[in-house]
Amino acid sequence: MKKFYHILQIGLWGTVGGFIGSSVFQYYDYRTHPALYEMQSAPWYFRVVVQGIGLVILVIIFLIAMRMVKKKIP
Repeated sequence: MKKFYHILQIGLWGTVGGFIGSSVFQYYDYRTHPALYEMQSAPWYFRVVVQGIGLVILVIIFLIAMRMVKKKIP
């Protein structure tokens, strides 16, 4: 069970790191190509917000799974 708990930790932090990296790239792309984002009806950060909501859901799932596994570890 400790191995599975460790895998869940890696998944949790990998998900958070992926979100941070994606957000930084989105901001960089907006700063280098602002004309592309002016044509869209939604603001440039809308995609970051949607991904953030998905991240919160995934983090909650990971934390629930980690808590369930932690209870089974002697």
